[in-house]
Amino acid sequence: MEDSDLGAQAVRSSAAVTGPILGSVVPNTGPSAGGSTVTLNGSGFTGATAVNFGTSLALSYTVDNAAKITAVTPPGTGSVPVTVRSPGGTSNAVTYTYAATPALTSVSPNQGPASGGTSVILTGTGLTGATAVTFGGNAATSYTVNSATQITAVAPAGTGAVPVTVSAPGGTSNTVVYTYVAAPVLTALSPTQGPTDTGAGITLTGSGLTTTSTVSFGATPAAFTVLSDTTVVALAPAGPAGPVSVNVTTAGGISNSRTYTRVSPPGI
Repeated sequence: MEDSDLGAQAVRSSAAVTGPILGSVVPNTGPSAGGSTVTLNGSGFTGATAVNFGTSLALSYTVDNAAKITAVTPPGTGSVPVTVRSPGGTSNAVTYTYAATPALTSVSPNQGPASGGTSVILTGTGLTGATAVTFGGNAATSYTVNSATQITAVAPAGTGAVPVTVSAPGGTSNTVVYTYVAAPVLTALSPTQGPTDTGAGITLTGSGLTTTSTVSFGATPAAFTVLSDTTVVALAPAGPAGPVSVNVTTAGGISNSRTYTRVSPPGI
């Protein structure tokens, strides 16, 4: 064999054993439970014999081409070096980080109107990088990640008691319950009129009154007691003679109004 042929063979042999080079892992963060599909970008991947995440083998991998491998992450914790092994050797390492699964401990307030729009605080752990907040499968109107332990979210419209979850690089959290409260409705006042001074007892009848937080006569709040979901007893505050609108505020919003009329005492 001539020297030129030997030289060409040596070049080919050298090329054949060139080690893989790993440039990136996308995404580079995922849940500690593993099971995430990631893309390894680089070169020299042809014939790859192993993909490692730390000391653990990928659950599976496919060599798409010499510059790309699709792999499924094994379980793990913390930040680990990812490497590719091939007949040419083992690549350099690129870091992949296992994120803790987010966990929710509370939502406050835990109820609001069916129309949505309530700003709530979600408290828990592992909330950094949250990618979604859902109320019964409906996306929050908006949300802000305040810290790893707190998110402020705006509830969308909904009905009944629904599970709230947070999705983050570490996966999807457990659920906490948020309850949509129907708007209150007033159907009657009894009596419908009384004196201009304070203290007249008024029975308000309607629905959705359980969470009543305010009873208003015009702009003036009244003392009240919730007897049931359909009945509230209030003490009419003092005011000038004439009609005044009465409504209630609950976790479900502000009710319609009913008219109460203050009557001046008879003249002497």
